[in-house]
Amino acid sequence: MAEPRVNLDVGNDGVAIITICNPPVNALAIPIIAGLKEKFNEATRRQDVKAIVLTGKGGRFSGGFDITVFEKVHKNGDVSLMPDVSVDLVVNAIEDCKKPVVAAVEGLALGGGLELTMGCHARIATPKTQLGLPELTLGVIPGFGGTQRLPRLIGLSKAVEMMLLSKSIMSEEGRKLGLIDAIVTSEELLKVSRQWALDIAARRKPWMRSLHRTDKLGSLSEAREILKTAKQQAKKTSPNMPQHLVCLDVIEEGIIHGGYNGVLKEAKAFKDLVLSDTSKGLVHVFFAQRATSKVPNVTDVGLKPMAVKKAAVIGGGLMGSGIATALILANINVVLKEINPEYLLKGIKTIEAYVRGLVSRGKLTQDKANKALSMLKGVLDYSEFKDVDMVIEAVIESIPLKQKIFSEMEKVCPHHCILATNTSTIDLNIVGEKTSSEDRIIGAHFFSPAHVMPLLEIVRTEKTSAQAILDLMAVGKSIKKVPVVVGNCTGFAVNRAFFPYAQGAHLLANLGVDIFRIDRVISSFGLPIGPFQLQDLAGYGVATAVGKEFAKAFPDRIFQSPLVDLLLKSGRNGKNNGKGYYIYEKGSKPKPDPSVLPIIEESKRLTNIMPGGKPISITDKEIVEMILFPVVNESCRVLEDGIVVRASDLDVASVLGMSFPSYRGGILFWAETLGPKHVYTSLKKWSQIHGSFYKPSKFLEERATKGIPLSAPVSSSSTSRSRL
Repeated sequence: MAEPRVNLDVGNDGVAIITICNPPVNALAIPIIAGLKEKFNEATRRQDVKAIVLTGKGGRFSGGFDITVFEKVHKNGDVSLMPDVSVDLVVNAIEDCKKPVVAAVEGLALGGGLELTMGCHARIATPKTQLGLPELTLGVIPGFGGTQRLPRLIGLSKAVEMMLLSKSIMSEEGRKLGLIDAIVTSEELLKVSRQWALDIAARRKPWMRSLHRTDKLGSLSEAREILKTAKQQAKKTSPNMPQHLVCLDVIEEGIIHGGYNGVLKEAKAFKDLVLSDTSKGLVHVFFAQRATSKVPNVTDVGLKPMAVKKAAVIGGGLMGSGIATALILANINVVLKEINPEYLLKGIKTIEAYVRGLVSRGKLTQDKANKALSMLKGVLDYSEFKDVDMVIEAVIESIPLKQKIFSEMEKVCPHHCILATNTSTIDLNIVGEKTSSEDRIIGAHFFSPAHVMPLLEIVRTEKTSAQAILDLMAVGKSIKKVPVVVGNCTGFAVNRAFFPYAQGAHLLANLGVDIFRIDRVISSFGLPIGPFQLQDLAGYGVATAVGKEFAKAFPDRIFQSPLVDLLLKSGRNGKNNGKGYYIYEKGSKPKPDPSVLPIIEESKRLTNIMPGGKPISITDKEIVEMILFPVVNESCRVLEDGIVVRASDLDVASVLGMSFPSYRGGILFWAETLGPKHVYTSLKKWSQIHGSFYKPSKFLEERATKGIPLSAPVSSSSTSRSRL
């Protein structure tokens, strides 16, 4: 990799071209920021320079500030590592420069990249250039003047929407809004930008300093109304994320006290937020997600992934149709196999409905939808399987049925074909034991709904080849999933780590804690819904089947509650039939069902675990911990057994597969912020009162007592037992 640098070239026309060179996206690393200050000072001093054009090398302006700096700040808590960009560079060197500066923008200008362009006196862009300020997704706010200049260039309402939703726009919309002054072809970009800069110098075009503009801000009362509405919305949708309200306060400061005061407040708020737990969590997930693509002995041994052009999906039920939808949307031809015409038609209709839904929500054009659906073919036999590159089996969880299908697939599919199963619990060795192709057998565990949920668990056995893993990782990326490679055990990584989640909630219910309070507390913590509403949505059949699998696999640490069986006996099946813990009526939100309370009373009578027959007294914090610490505990066992490559893979999987709040950094990162010792001592205390469900794992005990981080690599003695 070439060293990041900034070039300065002065043409015969007296225009200095300052170019950011830091491939692939010209990130604003510390040396780039220092280089920009130096080159702007040089261009300002030089007598032969009349005007300046700022651009990026290789067809991209800049993807924004170098986020690895955040990581360094988080590691050592030293915020002085953050350079002064906002005042030193954007205000003093660019905006207040004695010579006009024009930004020549191509490809993308995001975050700090867009903020640099807004400090310039004009912005010329190529078609379809992406513009945005996504900083809030990393727990901070725009820190190089963006909170002040964007509202002044495009109006307050649109600027608030772009910042709070981290929503980018294309240069064409930017032109209409006033963010971009002209759109020209890639070939013309520098020529037009140079001339524009010279025209400003000769006063033929206006010399605009964004920070000083107020014409698009509207009246003070209008601005206050917009910000008040935005604050109410932020409190409702992002109650645990401070950056949203801080961003709005900083915008308000600039509107009331002037742009420069806003810039000063922004710089201080930015540095405070960089050190917040929210930023630490979000930045951790950002890097953890990228780390999932590195798998030892798979991605580092020089193998190339095979191009999957045609795939087959066996089973057109809920999961099969979702998987087929994801594949056709990625331009992969799909053969959907079912056992009879009725089931096949139902599967095809489900896929059509999924695709139509994307069109109606504006996520897909009609042309692309038609093209996707033309890539789907329904079949009732294996005649179309002779040239498929991959088969994904998505039938019911029956061992004999899966074994039969795999034996048949082996006979009809080509030798290079990946043979994948979407099982969520069955051991892959059992699935493939009647074949001689165990090197090609792999788990492709999607989460429901499969065309929406972003996680793909890739499950390997001791016999799965590196090539098959690499091929499936490439397919995962092409269908816009985040593939996480895991080992083979009951529940794999995500479902195994989270099996104590529902059980912990049931244990509390049987100890007399109100189930609706549990759901409210877990939702306030940041999960989209609580454990009881989740059970309603999944259906009680799933809860019963999965519960049996885990009871067989881990009998030493489960809590068996009679509550689900009692609900089924009383004719309830959650959302499926409109009656569960909640009442489900079309067109209205789920409402707690008071008539479920006698059933819960019966469950409490049967389990008889309330101390002295009385409900326990418990704080909201304890509810969160008594439900989620057992998940942390099982995650530690998953680590110890070598089911995941690294601890951060489990963090990503918990966020993308179980909707654990990303701003808390994932299940293990969150535990680390509370301290492994606190997790361990709490579990130990509860295990003495409530039994083995809470018993701390050896791994957690060792890490907590020796002060070793949970994320530290597992010792070789442990990994020798690993499945990976």
